[in-house]
Amino acid sequence: MNELLEQSEARRVRVGRTIDALQQEIAGLGEQLAAARQALERLEITRRTVLELTAEDTTPAEPLPPGYRDVLALFTQDDGDGLHAKDACRALGHGTGPRHVENMRAKLKRLVDRGVLTEPEPGLFTRPHPTPEINPNWEPAKACRTPS
Repeated sequence: MNELLEQSEARRVRVGRTIDALQQEIAGLGEQLAAARQALERLEITRRTVLELTAEDTTPAEPLPPGYRDVLALFTQDDGDGLHAKDACRALGHGTGPRHVENMRAKLKRLVDRGVLTEPEPGLFTRPHPTPEINPNWEPAKACRTPS
């Protein structure tokens, strides 16, 4: 009977060690699980942010046909005052008759619709000017202070 008690005691010790080892492994796995959950949460936030940013820019950038590239090239050389359709026809060496001017006006209007050009006043076409970003938290009194 002593032998059975010794075997039982040895087995109890082995099972106890196994339980301790498993508890340590579970604790380690719990830490790994928490780290994986945090990583997943950060990735989900990043994904949502990217989707929001790409949703703002819904217009796909399509290449312009050759005729439109020539027209757009005029505005890169322009001094900033803009051009009328007739001026664009002259600069490109097209005719200045009504059909040529109206065809050019239609192209310019399409470029306005795409956001490539702007029409600040009827018939005058220019490149859009970037607007500076405004910081809503900026306060002149704080910006002009000198350290004491």
